[in-house]
Amino acid sequence: KGTIHLFRKSQRSLVGKLTHEFRLVAADRRSWKILLFGAINLICIGFLLMWCSSTNSIALTAYTYLTIFDLFSLITCLISYWVMMKKPSPIYSFGFERFEVLAVFASTVLAQLGALFILKESAERFLEQPEIHTGRLLVGTFVALFFNLFTMLSIKNKPFAYVSEAASTSWLQEHVADLSRSICGIIPGLSSIFLPRMNPFVLIDIAGALALCITYMLIEINNYFAVDTASAIAIALMTFGTMYPMSVYSGKVLLQTTPPHVIGQLDKLLREVSTLDGVLEVRNEHFWTLGFGTLAGSVHVRIRRDANEQMVLAHVTNRLYTLVSTLTVQIFKDDWIRPTLSSVPIANNILNLSDHHVIPMPSLKAADNLSPVTSTPAKPSSPPPEFSFNTPGKNVSPVILLNTQTKPYGLGFNHGSAPYSSVLSQGLGIPGIGAAQGFRTGFANVPGRYGTNTRGQPRP
Repeated sequence: KGTIHLFRKSQRSLVGKLTHEFRLVAADRRSWKILLFGAINLICIGFLLMWCSSTNSIALTAYTYLTIFDLFSLITCLISYWVMMKKPSPIYSFGFERFEVLAVFASTVLAQLGALFILKESAERFLEQPEIHTGRLLVGTFVALFFNLFTMLSIKNKPFAYVSEAASTSWLQEHVADLSRSICGIIPGLSSIFLPRMNPFVLIDIAGALALCITYMLIEINNYFAVDTASAIAIALMTFGTMYPMSVYSGKVLLQTTPPHVIGQLDKLLREVSTLDGVLEVRNEHFWTLGFGTLAGSVHVRIRRDANEQMVLAHVTNRLYTLVSTLTVQIFKDDWIRPTLSSVPIANNILNLSDHHVIPMPSLKAADNLSPVTSTPAKPSSPPPEFSFNTPGKNVSPVILLNTQTKPYGLGFNHGSAPYSSVLSQGLGIPGIGAAQGFRTGFANVPGRYGTNTRGQPRP
């Protein structure tokens, strides 16, 4: 008989978790097409690498790296399908959309690293240029071009399609756009193909193949082997220039920044929210990009005490939900407390509101919990406070001050001075004011001036 372990979690290795998630993605029929293209891509990469070694062409190697990037884009597409199948969990409360952002960022950064490696190898080849064999150079160029274009146009890759539209244009796209405007001015029918801007992946595939064709012709005609190195540098620069804007855009999404094109719309919506009925203040607002095309945000709204929380929450959510799909709104009421006024009328001969003399009425705790000397909770074993040097403490006798000010009659004030030790026993902390005859009013800070004394003479 084995021991039964309650609430024991099953420990699964990393390979087991990846296998489980891959089976989840492979169960969808849409993933079969991507898996088929991935298998063909691996075969194509193997042949291209062998031809790069046989031709000794670094330009063909740089162009082969674009085929490897196509493999990364297929993996990103599978991750996108996996994200759509997964639901938010307690650990990932916002869902798994950031995984596809991370996949796009990693793919573009790896492509740029490959371009830097080509630039480094090309710099070494300028010192000692090897001989280039053109036997399979042109064949490898057309095989890579056909497969790259077929993959890009056949597979609908949502993450890369969004990034290519949202990111800033590369220098290659800008130069081609200027050339396209000139061509479309002569042939207007080509404007639907070349304008407003071409797909950057299709553009770099065509430009790289054109550079390899020029290399093949120059080597065949003049045996000019250095043009292979120059073509490799051109392909590496085009790759780096195309991938860099996408890396910047996906990196900003990972850093939870607010997209620049929605800042004006967010400001307009926040101004509309601040003018809603019952809303006093909108503060601590924070909006960021959760995934491609998904905006998340949180905001604190301070409302009036008499406002309906659910009604204000519904109006605020309705205004912001048009732009922010994942929204967290915290509603809290105004914490400003007004002083309570007494409804009992006060005679004019007792208090004059034009005077600035204030009678403070502090609230005191029970006398048995306070020390008669320091007015703090009495602790039998507590040492004397170190900060009291010249003030009355446990070891210093209290100083009794006699109150010689004349007290008015008829207002509950006693004449003379009261001992300091008997103050707290009477219930108040002001000498000369008793607990049973204490003056109490609803006005905490009402200025007062006494009218006449017992002899009928006005007091100053």
